Amino acid sequence: MDIRPIASGSSGNAYWISDGKTPLLLDAGIPMKAIQIGCGFRVRELGGCFITHCHGDHSKAAKDLLRYGVDVYTGQGTAEACRLEGHRLHITRPLEQLTVGTFLVLPFDVEHDAPDSQGFLLESTATGEKLLYFTDTYYLKYRFSGITHILGECNYTRERVQENLAEDTLPTVRAARLMHNHMSLQHLVEFLEASDLSRLKQIYLVHLSAENSDEAEMKRRIQRLTGAEVYVC
Repeated sequence: MDIRPIASGSSGNAYWISDGKTPLLLDAGIPMKAIQIGCGFRVRELGGCFITHCHGDHSKAAKDLLRYGVDVYTGQGTAEACRLEGHRLHITRPLEQLTVGTFLVLPFDVEHDAPDSQGFLLESTATGEKLLYFTDTYYLKYRFSGITHILGECNYTRERVQENLAEDTLPTVRAARLMHNHMSLQHLVEFLEASDLSRLKQIYLVHLSAENSDEAEMKRRIQRLTGAEVYVC
């Protein structure tokens, strides 16, 4: 599995992946020009783009991709909120598997304040690898077996949030939204401890908060827990 983070964080998210047969884009929350660069100016070769939810840092270029002739896959609520339409638009429903090129894709619902927010489990029929992608959720209610790669949110640490609250650099309202909509290091650890990691090769920690994360601590904890290669995006 080839994974190339193009952008990650509150300013925009987009990740290019390929199993050597089918290239895909996961989220498109950056300008179309940046996506073109990130895809090596081969956007039209994409098998499709999967959009997790309607917030701009994940969906910004969705309309542009449709205009470029790229198939866009997303939930009904996201399509309506972003006003997406056309024959290249495909509505995904939680736990209804679909096939895109050499990938079997299972959408699943996540906990976020955007309508019809989803994550995706992508299994390559070419390599047998499984990639789990989730972002903008404080909790995952599903468990997955045989995962080889994870692109997962690790937005903040509780300790850093408490420090920023004590120093009045983080408003209480914002802290409350953060904790009810984004994945903390602690929740990620709990998810991984309850998961089958027997085939896990790589973890990419994505969507870190600029003010409330601790990159070194996050990488250290996840690496120690899993023994896998850990990359911070």
